[in-house]
Amino acid sequence: MKRFYSSLLFSLILLFASCSSTEKYDILIKNGTIVDGSGNNSFVGNIAVNSDTIAAMGDLTNAKGTIEIDATGLTIAPGFINMLSWANVSLIEDGRSQGDIRQGVTLEILGEGRSMGPLNEAMKKEMKDGQQSITYDISWTSLGEYLQFLEDKGVSTNVASFIGNGTVREYVMGYQNRPPTEEELEQMQGLVREAMVEGAVGLSTSLIYVPSGHAQTEEITALASIASEYDGMYISHIRDEEGKLLEAVQELITIAKEADIRSEIYHFKASGNENWHLLDSAIQLVNDARNQGLPISTDMYMYNASSTGLNVLLPSWAKEGGHNSTMELIAQPAQRKKMMDEIDFHVPPE
Repeated sequence: MKRFYSSLLFSLILLFASCSSTEKYDILIKNGTIVDGSGNNSFVGNIAVNSDTIAAMGDLTNAKGTIEIDATGLTIAPGFINMLSWANVSLIEDGRSQGDIRQGVTLEILGEGRSMGPLNEAMKKEMKDGQQSITYDISWTSLGEYLQFLEDKGVSTNVASFIGNGTVREYVMGYQNRPPTEEELEQMQGLVREAMVEGAVGLSTSLIYVPSGHAQTEEITALASIASEYDGMYISHIRDEEGKLLEAVQELITIAKEADIRSEIYHFKASGNENWHLLDSAIQLVNDARNQGLPISTDMYMYNASSTGLNVLLPSWAKEGGHNSTMELIAQPAQRKKMMDEIDFHVPPE
């Protein structure tokens, strides 16, 4: 009997100790309104963090943090994703990424149609010559080496990148506006494969720009098929967001189906109010594809504006050789007049 009471007392002591023990964390955020990203209703609670990982969430009555933050009256959410980031150069200058971090962005996705690798010597020279206020040495060749360069230098945000078809095409074919040969296509596929092995999240295109837009549907599909082998996705600034919006959406759907790849449309919209009537039909195309089992998604910004470089207004022949070639043409009066006659100013009707 004495042994029984001793065992019972010991068990009660252990139970009491376990109930009253304090959990230690690096950071404890207390009493905030938590929006967890699941789509469920928000709730008031605590979040505990160890290193870069959320370790616990909920009541956490017995938790203590080396750093404790009172979030009463504030909202807590997972880090936001900047899924079309152009911080590829600014991160080299200042890896703190304050412009994104202070808005809650914790992941930057680079590489809309063009990526920071692979680079051949001609591309490195072009990149070096095009540097403006931010100057830097180009010590990498592949996309993976660029990402490692950022990691070694130190960046605050998480960073990932697509492999841009425009970069791959320039590496193999320069700015030539023609279909690739069989050998050139195989070389481009090899570059996509290398990038996927190095950690690229998929293939991207930006088809209103050169040389990305020189690629036709079959070529893009061949490259996307490689990304699909590594469970990557295909994402596109589609070929037309104006009068031929529906054809451009259908092209993406075709690529998704033929390459068996998850696909997304960048900044989905009908540009120009004379084209707004097309948007419902474009949405229907996407929904029909999804109903057929194709994993297609879209993203958009929720304001009635957009911006890009003025060179998109130039006729395609004026952009075939890249920026330096275009500037040489502009310097020739006859060619400059031809450009002006053919320039495509998009001015919506009143």
